[in-house]
Amino acid sequence: MPVIATAGHVDHGKSTLIKALTGIDPDRLPEEKEREMTIDLGFAWLTLPSGREMSIIDVPGHERFIKNMLAGVGSIDATLLVVAADEGPMPQTREHLDIIDLLGIQRGVVAITKLDLVDEDWLELVIEETREALAGTTLAQAPLVPVSAVSRAGLDDLLAALDDLIADTPLALDLGRPRLSVDRVFTVAGFGTVVTGTLLDGRLQVGQEVEIVPRGLKSRVRGLQTHQERLQTAAPGSRVAVNLGGLAVEDIARGDVVTSPGDIKSSRLIDVRLHVSDHVPWPVAHNEAVDAFIGAAEVPARVRVLGADALLPGETGWAQLRLAAPVALRKGDRYIVRLPSPSTTLGGGVVVDTHPRRHKRFRAGLIESLETLARGTPDEILLQALGAQPVELKEALARTGLPDAPARDALRTLLEHEQALLLDLKLVDRDVDTLPAAATIMATAGWLALRDRVAAALAAYHQRYPLRGGMPREELKSRLQLASRLFNQVLERAVSEGVLIEGEATVRQPTHQVTFTPDQQRRIDTLLSTLKREPFAPPSRPDMEQAVGEDVLASLIEDGTLVKVRGDILFHSPAYARMRAGIMEHLERDGVITVAQVRDLFNTSRKYAIAFMEHLDEARVTRRVGDERVLW
Repeated sequence: MPVIATAGHVDHGKSTLIKALTGIDPDRLPEEKEREMTIDLGFAWLTLPSGREMSIIDVPGHERFIKNMLAGVGSIDATLLVVAADEGPMPQTREHLDIIDLLGIQRGVVAITKLDLVDEDWLELVIEETREALAGTTLAQAPLVPVSAVSRAGLDDLLAALDDLIADTPLALDLGRPRLSVDRVFTVAGFGTVVTGTLLDGRLQVGQEVEIVPRGLKSRVRGLQTHQERLQTAAPGSRVAVNLGGLAVEDIARGDVVTSPGDIKSSRLIDVRLHVSDHVPWPVAHNEAVDAFIGAAEVPARVRVLGADALLPGETGWAQLRLAAPVALRKGDRYIVRLPSPSTTLGGGVVVDTHPRRHKRFRAGLIESLETLARGTPDEILLQALGAQPVELKEALARTGLPDAPARDALRTLLEHEQALLLDLKLVDRDVDTLPAAATIMATAGWLALRDRVAAALAAYHQRYPLRGGMPREELKSRLQLASRLFNQVLERAVSEGVLIEGEATVRQPTHQVTFTPDQQRRIDTLLSTLKREPFAPPSRPDMEQAVGEDVLASLIEDGTLVKVRGDILFHSPAYARMRAGIMEHLERDGVITVAQVRDLFNTSRKYAIAFMEHLDEARVTRRVGDERVLW
């Protein structure tokens, strides 16, 4: 069901006209009726002569309530611009027109109201002046219809014009990802908390679990209404009232988004295409403080101008908005930025990336990358959306702003042309349509860069610690700053591509080998000779370190030449194997063994016998029972 919003200067008769057309008074607040001026959003609906229905959002015209006006026009199909015949276009007429233009609203009708207050000559002058104001905007070709809400003159013509407008409005897309930007929150006795907004991108159903983003609150849809009619399912593109269970009015605010759990991640940094209004007398400077309006949300922000020192009036360029609070939004959403003081509409445009990195402003290739993301083919859009980091399938497809089917087709093409890859090797033979939502995808270029980082980290480690067999897995994981699941997938793929060799607790480059200098090898040979002479009473670890050096000793432990039993006690691996085998043979024959028997069996001291048996206890080879050991 199409949604249109009124626009126009204060006291030009917007609410009066809506009431004349629909029979519904959109001014719902007592202070609005007292002051005869719309302060906040009003809502009505209308059945047109063709039988088609449309929703109407009535917005404030006074400059002090432009922020409320912006909350109502972020997700509309068309606009009804109202210009009073006795005054013609006024300051807020032009600012509303500017906002309509910046939001890219292409469809509209212009009502010249208060026809009963002017003569024909004056009316012609106002129509001409209005045409001049519309020139160069998205409403330049909009029909102008003179009307009087008092005498009802011209209302039939206006209804016909609205009917034609709605007939030409395409149906809202159902992308299977519902979201409703909340523009009103209230309580209904006996029902609880109700929110209203325009439903986009998917359907809502009674009983459906939903999430309130960015608050992270969970709820369930208890009821749905459109135009006071109860529904089981609400279709995208319609004005919807949603009764939410388990939440208080204070839990939700204008600008929050009702969506399926996990469908939208809020963001505090976004890439945008920014067009600066022709009507502002100064440029938008880098780091300019603004108020950003996205959907029904309003949030302070800073403008990071990319690729230029500033954007001049009438100029279009690239920027990042650094938002003071998280906002739930999707690629392709429109936005407006205004100066907080003096309150002025600066510009607006479209969101191109909802979760970018912080860009270096004049980095080579940055603008080209953003241009591709904004206007590329589905394949190019997805490739840009993947970026350089691993990303889950669900998130990657959502970033594109494309419907699911063409987004998956784009992924299929990228995989076939080896421009993207599935990080998890167990999924490489799966069809795109059967991939789990959590499947990890990377642009091939991103993977190659990550693979180079892995190789560089290992090379640096081997250079710093040439006598160590490899880098600890956990250290590499920390350097890459990857979660465990992603890190394991990276390792598996890197091993399959011959980038590294994985040990029990370490990883190394295939070409890395521990090589001792002649002096080090001589010291090792001397130590090993000592150990062979007294295999079951080895020197202490400090003595071994003094003999060969700390790094060499660590290398001998790592490669298994020496086995750490306990504390400072190390055994030569052949002696360790003989001692363990002898103990096992004794236990299998006699069932028990004592420390004294171990001492006598290997002609060693009680210190080494105790250390060895406690080592076997810790390894759950033996178990102590009193003064004896038995097999575990």
